[in-house]
Parts: sequence; C-alpha cells; structure tokens
Amino acid sequence: MDTSLSSFADPKAQIMNQIRQEAAVNNARALITKLNAHCFDKCILSPGTSLSKREEGCLSACMEKYMATWNAVSRVYIAQVQKQAGAANGGMDGMGI
Repeated sequence: MDTSLSSFADPKAQIMNQIRQEAAVNNARALITKLNAHCFDKCILSPGTSLSKREEGCLSACMEKYMATWNAVSRVYIAQVQKQAGAANGGMDGMGI
C-alpha cells in the first residue's frame, strides 16, 4: 500500500503512468485502424448489405493473423527497448558484448 501512496504523491510517476496509458490507447487505435484497412481490402471484394460466409471467414482469419503478428512484433520491440534501457543504465550486457 505504501507504493500506491508514494505514486500518488509523485507527480512525475503520475505523468509517466498517464503517458503509458495514452500510448497504449493510441497503439490500440492504430492496430484497429490498420487491421480494418488491411483485412477489409483483402477480404471484401464487393461491399454489400451483409457479409458472405467466405468474407466472414476471411475477416476472422485475417484479424487473428494480423493481431498475432502485431503482438509478436510488440514483444520483440519491448524486449529491445528494455535491453537498450539496461545498456543505457550502465550495463554492458545489453550491448551484446
């Protein structure tokens, strides 16, 4: 409980948390926007009032693949950022030396 109280008292921590939350929301928006554009263009050849079974299946598979790829890239990116942050904090192990 002391850690939560200290984060409320620390304006820098509050700002950093807010920035992280806003970045997460922006990343989610970007994912949805790209996913919609990519999968719609790939799967919907002639837009109509409803989706065919083929279009539904294509959209489902496309979204699953796109999100799995997004998650894999995000994990690698986060690992690289953490590795670089460790190197910047004085550790030579993050530099592959």
